[in-house]
Amino acid sequence: MHSNVHELIERYLSVSFLVNKKAAALVKCELDEMTNDQYYLLRYMSKRNVCTSSELAAVFAVNKSAITAMTNRLVEKEMIQRLRDDSDRRVIYLSLTEKGKAWLAETETKIHHLVESLITQFSEEEIESFIQTYEKLANILQKLEETK
Repeated sequence: MHSNVHELIERYLSVSFLVNKKAAALVKCELDEMTNDQYYLLRYMSKRNVCTSSELAAVFAVNKSAITAMTNRLVEKEMIQRLRDDSDRRVIYLSLTEKGKAWLAETETKIHHLVESLITQFSEEEIESFIQTYEKLANILQKLEETK
């Protein structure tokens, strides 16, 4: 381990806080009347096509009541819809509406432009190295969560 581990921890915590706050604020500017959490929820749902509240609660590491509150707001905004399972009426699937898909596509374009404006300030090697390191951190955190 590094002899200056305390200093490295402090640097990590400082930069992590700053980057997360600033990045969240930049993303929020592109979301109109939606929250960052709603955006990430819609983004996840788009990749899955259909999912359940329980799945979303597990993926986003929140309790089911928090997901219910969020999905209720998204249903009210006509971004998602609830569909009952024909074989088991107790099971309710969630999916994006056409309005939700259109909003997400438009928002993804804006966010891609935003991220592009940031990462083009780095060399391709720096970007690749950063993403690999960030992915490694994500994997470590995922494994840590699985052992709890």
